[in-house]
Amino acid sequence: MALWDRIKDSATSMQTQLNAKKNDLKSGAFRDASMAMCALVAAADGSIDASERQRVAALIMTNDVLQNFPAEDLQTRFNDYCQKLTADFDFGKVAILQTIGKVSKKPTEARAVIQIGIVIGGADGDFDASERAVVREACFAVGIAPTEFDL
Repeated sequence: MALWDRIKDSATSMQTQLNAKKNDLKSGAFRDASMAMCALVAAADGSIDASERQRVAALIMTNDVLQNFPAEDLQTRFNDYCQKLTADFDFGKVAILQTIGKVSKKPTEARAVIQIGIVIGGADGDFDASERAVVREACFAVGIAPTEFDL
């Protein structure tokens, strides 16, 4: 199986798992960690261009699990996290990983945040090395072995 097909299958599988847990994923900590993860994946290469921000924002708005939250609230949080990363990538990344780490005591939410990172990263068919690296760091922030997600 080609790498592209594996990435696509993995992202589809992750989204199916997320949809099954949708009713368990309604906390503010999950919302914040999810938006932080989306921004982190969007900025994985160290910058966020307008088209990348738009693509990730569109994915956020169409993700069934994230429909638990008002769209404008998600957009505001996503933009705030992107701004932190744009202003100072290294410090922004530390703050974002701390936000993601706040779901570590809730395994369902922690896994869901990692799955969202994988879905967002693989949405364009290219879950590249920098995207995998930031999702791997997020795994450590929530106390999950990256190997659980083949990272």
